[in-house]
Amino acid sequence: MYVNLAILKETHPHERRVSLVPSLTAKLIKLGARLHMQSGAGDAAKLSDSAYQDVIFMDDRHALVEDADVVLAVQPPAMSVINAMKPGAILICFVYAANEPEFVQCLLTKKITCFAMERIPRISRAQSMDALSSQSALAGYYAVALGMSNMTKVLPKITSAAGVIGPAKVLVMGLGVAGLEAIATAQRLGAVVEGYDVRPETKEQALSLAATFVDTGVDATGKGGYARELTAEEKITVNKALTKHIQAADLIITTAAIPGKASPKLISKAQVSGMKRGSVIVDLSADGGGNCDASTPGETTHIDGVTIIAPLNVPSMLAVDASELYAKNLFNLLALMMKNNIVTIDWEDEVLADTALTHDGKLCNATKTDKTDKTDKKAKAKSRSK
Repeated sequence: MYVNLAILKETHPHERRVSLVPSLTAKLIKLGARLHMQSGAGDAAKLSDSAYQDVIFMDDRHALVEDADVVLAVQPPAMSVINAMKPGAILICFVYAANEPEFVQCLLTKKITCFAMERIPRISRAQSMDALSSQSALAGYYAVALGMSNMTKVLPKITSAAGVIGPAKVLVMGLGVAGLEAIATAQRLGAVVEGYDVRPETKEQALSLAATFVDTGVDATGKGGYARELTAEEKITVNKALTKHIQAADLIITTAAIPGKASPKLISKAQVSGMKRGSVIVDLSADGGGNCDASTPGETTHIDGVTIIAPLNVPSMLAVDASELYAKNLFNLLALMMKNNIVTIDWEDEVLADTALTHDGKLCNATKTDKTDKTDKKAKAKSRSK
């Protein structure tokens, strides 16, 4: 026996990643998979079909999935693909259900079991499957590169016969995985770095990377490790404290995002108007509308000498490494359910139960956020006790 595993070619705009890389084919086969892949699925990531060994390639994506037990993708496939899948088959990809009601209804109608990668719980044993974190780390790194390539000055201090220049001041707003990686990258390149987050517990992480933490006196820690929305009074307090740091920065990287929801606004147009000419903002949350009021998602704009870059799907810009990490996240998740050449889903397994979005025509785990939040608190308490 074996598990028919199908890998789709991505069709969403700006998507260059692929959900299987050549280095993992042998490992999946060892788990009991027979691999089928849409022709050219890896082309956008510069991975040719010939790079994959022991994989059956097919041109027709509907024929590819009709006998598949498990279908892998990065973005939600077209609904015609879901309709071509057999009832009871498994789909694993990013979904963001709140933004895809028709897609979710299609999953329910076809009785597809869907594991949504953005729902991986934030617990220690699931870290190797946490695709949000793996992709965000790459985005944080690349944000610094994007900023540097648009700046009119250098990041480090440089001493020459003509005199000394630099270092530049970098402000990173939002200290999740992407923000911390941006801090680490900017520090390695010699910038003077400040970090800001509405969650005070991130101060220790910023300081550990040799950055200065901007403390506004507001605590907006929310559920599931994300920040809650600020009240009107808190926004006034935060904006007043942040303005001088924003307007002193040569490069600002904003990373504040809540999966499946609109990105919180961190920088107003008034604050932008007071920034130094030649300064740059890289808005990593453009997919959710952006953290800066002046951002135009998917475009680079210039306002009063300030460059505002709002790229979409940043991890996809590093398609080779992003695909490698995402494919490993998928493999580690599949290893929980593929045993003895068959798929067996243990619904008592917290990772599988929390990640599942639909199963047998029903939505799964409506209380996921609360469960994850409680788990996070237990994990943090345990970590503090060590």
